[in-house]
Amino acid sequence: MFANSFPITTEKKAKCSLFDDPDEILSTSFNIEGDLVDITNEFNKKTGTKGIFENSGVMINRTVWTVKTIPNYTGPQQTLGDLLVNSNEVPESYFLNSEDEAAWKYLKGAKREERKKSNGEIFYYVEGSMSFPDPLNKPARTIITSEGGKTASRFKHVINQNDRLRRLVPIELERANMFPINHTASANDTKRAFFMGNALVVGVIEKLGLTLVELINNKKEPS
Repeated sequence: MFANSFPITTEKKAKCSLFDDPDEILSTSFNIEGDLVDITNEFNKKTGTKGIFENSGVMINRTVWTVKTIPNYTGPQQTLGDLLVNSNEVPESYFLNSEDEAAWKYLKGAKREERKKSNGEIFYYVEGSMSFPDPLNKPARTIITSEGGKTASRFKHVINQNDRLRRLVPIELERANMFPINHTASANDTKRAFFMGNALVVGVIEKLGLTLVELINNKKEPS
């Protein structure tokens, strides 16, 4: 994205600015070479479960810079609880009934289950537990495309509001992604949830865009 617009020194500045950590140098780098099909089939196999990507980075012309970053933010933080509408505004269909609650607890819980491959080989399916219900004093998790609908799911949000468990309504999903209230109101609730699962957190994208505009407007051509 930056290669045709910035000299190398500015590329480094852009990477640091985008991650709001100017003291951190993205010094871990490597090239991704070869046919795309081969990369898909073989990439990362020799590095074990750790992998070679950290939680932040950029790629320019197949050169990757990656670094582990830690948020350095001490200002106000919006929590899941801040996004909620009043419980009397929530349709009854969004509340979990006692028959469904067991299925939600199972899917959200830790598992180590013996399973069998088509060739008869035994393996164990393992996954850790997730919070159930979702904590209201922490930020919302990422919204997924299957957030809508009654079916029990490991990844959908479930909250406890006034001692009743329920799913999130479309307005709350819009708020989680920083969209205007009822931005998706012309669609049905399942589609509205799908749209938000396909969306990005617009406030984050806005900050990235403003940083890029500033860098582009102030760039210096290499001498």
